[in-house]
Amino acid sequence: MSDQSAKFTEKIKASYTPSGSYIYLGAGILDGQVIAEAEVNLSLKMMNRHGLVAGATGTGKTRTLQLLSEQLSDAGVPVFMLDVKGDLSGLNQPGPINPKIEERASQLGRPFSPSGFPVEIFSLSGKLGAQMRATVLEFGPTLLSKILDLNDTQAGVLAVIFKYADDNKLPIIDLNDLKKLVSYLAEGQGAEEIKSSYGKISTATSGTILRKIVTIEQQGLSAMFGERSFDIEDLFTKTDGKGVISLLNISDVQNQPVLYSTYLLSLLAEIFYNMPEAGDLDKPKLVFFFDEAHLLFKNSSKAFLEQIETIIRLIRSKGIGVFFCTQAPTDVPESVLSQLGNRVQHALRAFTPNDVDALKKTVNTYPRSEFYEIDKMLTSLGTGQALITVLNEKGIPTEVAATMLTPPRAIMGPLSAADYNSLIQSSELTAKYQESIDPESAYEILTKRVNDKLAEEESEEIEEAPKKNEKSLVEQVMGATITRQIGKEIVRGIFGMLTGKKPRSSGGKGIFGF
Repeated sequence: MSDQSAKFTEKIKASYTPSGSYIYLGAGILDGQVIAEAEVNLSLKMMNRHGLVAGATGTGKTRTLQLLSEQLSDAGVPVFMLDVKGDLSGLNQPGPINPKIEERASQLGRPFSPSGFPVEIFSLSGKLGAQMRATVLEFGPTLLSKILDLNDTQAGVLAVIFKYADDNKLPIIDLNDLKKLVSYLAEGQGAEEIKSSYGKISTATSGTILRKIVTIEQQGLSAMFGERSFDIEDLFTKTDGKGVISLLNISDVQNQPVLYSTYLLSLLAEIFYNMPEAGDLDKPKLVFFFDEAHLLFKNSSKAFLEQIETIIRLIRSKGIGVFFCTQAPTDVPESVLSQLGNRVQHALRAFTPNDVDALKKTVNTYPRSEFYEIDKMLTSLGTGQALITVLNEKGIPTEVAATMLTPPRAIMGPLSAADYNSLIQSSELTAKYQESIDPESAYEILTKRVNDKLAEEESEEIEEAPKKNEKSLVEQVMGATITRQIGKEIVRGIFGMLTGKKPRSSGGKGIFGF
C-alpha cells in the first residue's frame, strides 16, 4: 500500500468507525482502486440527523435506498419508503448470487450473504397493496391546496372552509364532505350564515375548487381520502426482531406526482405531531425515505415550504430520520438541505449549462478534500459508486470518501406476480384497511340541516295556507267590488252625459280616489 493510500485509509477509519451500531456502506476508492480496509460506515445514532441520496438517473440511487433499508431492518429499525416503479418488493426474498455480485464482494473483502426482509406493501389506489387513506381534515388546507393546485385566493378560501368546519364541529372525512361544504357555503343558507363572520365566497372560486376536486375523483384517487384512516403505529412494527420495511407502491399513479408526494408529507406531519419526544437514541425509531423529493418542492408556496422546514427541523427529536432522494441537491431548498447531514451523492452529469451550475453548487456543499477534486469525481463515478460524507457521533462531517457501495442482499427487482399477490393477501394490514368506513360527517350533517330547513319552510307554508286562502278570498271579493264600482262610475259618466244627467262628483279626484 502506498503512503497516500495508507494516509487515506487512516483518515477514513478515523472518520467512519463509530463506537456503536452502524450501517456498512462500502469501501473507499482512491485513484480508481477499492481499499477494503477503508470502510465507510454510517452510525445508527446519527441517522435521525437526516440525509440525502442524490444522483442522475441510472446511477444506483434506488439500490442505495435498498441497502440502507436492509441494514436498518437487520438492526430492528422499521423503514418506510416510496416504491416508484414497483420494483422494491424483491426486498422480501433473498437475492441470487451472480458473477458481478461475487466480484464486488471480493473487492470489498466481505462475503455476500443473501437475505430476505419483512415487507408490507401499501397503495393509494388500493389496487397494489393495503389501502392507505387519510381524511381530508388530516391533510389540512395547506397540503390540500397543493394537491388541488389552487392559487393564493382559492387556497385562502379553502382555509376559511376548514375554519368554519372546525368551529362548527363538521368532520371533513372524504371528498364528498368537502364538496358539500364548498357548495353549502357558496350559496343559499350557508352563504348567508358565513357572510358576517367569515366573508363571502364567490361562485367563481367555489366552482374552481369543486372542479378540481372532481378531477381527482375522475382519476380514480378518491379512495385515498376517508376512513379507515391509516394508523401510523403500523409503520413501527417488527417481525422476528427485524424492522418491517413498508413500501408505498405508486407505480399506478406515477402521473400524479403532486398527489403522492403531498400524501407522504401529510404522513410525515402526522408522525411528527403524534409521536412523543424521544431525545438522543442509539438508533432511530423509524427512517422515512422520501423518494422523488424534487416533486415535493417544485412550485411550492412559501407557507408549504415553511411547513416542510419546520417538520424536518423538529422531527429528529421524535427519533425519526428522514432521507430525501432526488437527482441533484439543488432540487432541495437550502433551508431543508442545510439540515441533511448525511450525504450519499451518486454521479452527476454536466451536459447543459444548468447541469454545470448544479454541479458547482453541489461541490460547494462538500467539505474540502486533500484526496479528490470534487467536481471531477462527481462526474466520473460509476454505477454503484458514490461520494459520501456523513456526520460522526459528535455531529461533525466526516472526510469525503468516494465509495464502492456494498450490494443489496435481497432481490434487486420486483417479486413475481404470484409472490407479490401472495404477500399482499397474507398481510393482516390488507384486511384491516380493505373496507372503507362512512361515519356521520359534514356531508350527512349539512344534508340534514338543509332538509330540516326545507321541511320547516314547507310546514310554515302549510300553516299559513288557510290564512292565505282567506286573504285571497277577501282580496277577490274586494277586487270584484272595486271593479264593479269602477265600472259603475265609468258607466255613470258615459251614460250621464248621454242622458243629460250630471254624473256623481269625485270631489276633484280620479276614479281610484287619487
